[in-house]
Amino acid sequence: MIRVSALYRFAAFPDPAALREPLLAVAEANGIRGTLLLASEGINGTVAGAHEAIEALLGHIRTLPGCADLDYKDSTAETMPFHRMKVRLKREIVSMGVEGIDPTREVGTYVAGEDWNALIADPDTLLIDTRNDYEVAIGTFDGAVDPGTKSFRDFPGWFREHRDELMAGKSKVAMFCTGGIRCEKATAFLKAEGVADVFHLDGGILKYLETMPEEESRWNGECFVFDARVAVGHGLAQGRHGLCHGCRMPVSPEDRTSPLYVEGVSCPACHGTRDAERLAAYAERHRQEQLAAARGQAHVGARYASDDGARDEPPHP
Repeated sequence: MIRVSALYRFAAFPDPAALREPLLAVAEANGIRGTLLLASEGINGTVAGAHEAIEALLGHIRTLPGCADLDYKDSTAETMPFHRMKVRLKREIVSMGVEGIDPTREVGTYVAGEDWNALIADPDTLLIDTRNDYEVAIGTFDGAVDPGTKSFRDFPGWFREHRDELMAGKSKVAMFCTGGIRCEKATAFLKAEGVADVFHLDGGILKYLETMPEEESRWNGECFVFDARVAVGHGLAQGRHGLCHGCRMPVSPEDRTSPLYVEGVSCPACHGTRDAERLAAYAERHRQEQLAAARGQAHVGARYASDDGARDEPPHP
């Protein structure tokens, strides 16, 4: 069984480029694959390998400045989900595109899962889902505002445009995302915008679903994840959603009954958006994946929801 670890840490790296080669060397020496992003604000990514190999890599990352308390989330895969190991240098480890936002200096208040329900039930609390529209569509918390964003980079503009109506009658803002990285950075943004009382769910939705008894939960639906599971529910049990291999969007059981759904090729969300040549290529890829599966092999074209390990947001973090 392959261990898959999603991780992030906001930390001040004065020279992230100097960290790249030693990090890559440790990963490659231990047979690890995936992608790690380095920026002046920290590290983010997903890696996969043997249990002991991942421990060695996590141990190395913990020696980096500000990373002693590295946050990560584990899952497993029957086969290696990534084709190679990459360590990339970026301007941001999660792209917001707003100059001067520094989560290493000031973020909102972490709220543990056991305290989250009371916070979001408070009528003075504005609850915002910081994820993208396709993620929100399959599940979210009761009463959460959906920004309807296609990308996390759209979030600042959305908040600035709607701030007055959003904040009317509210004194606190609570935000959440899959594993914590987007909502943590969003709290830094709101702090910079002058919002004083800002909170975010510690460990994100995944930790909440893992630890909160279903009968006490305020979560509705499933949570999209950036790995082979596609979506999970309470207890992190695998959900009912699959993935369209044409557009990489989640596909519900209802979607799969639609005449617009063609397995491995298209779904109701992307039907009519690809030309015949592209559709034929998708169909051939799907055929080759099925043939490889029948031989007990992993086809080189087979992918997770995010096949390079670098996500808008890691599954835990």
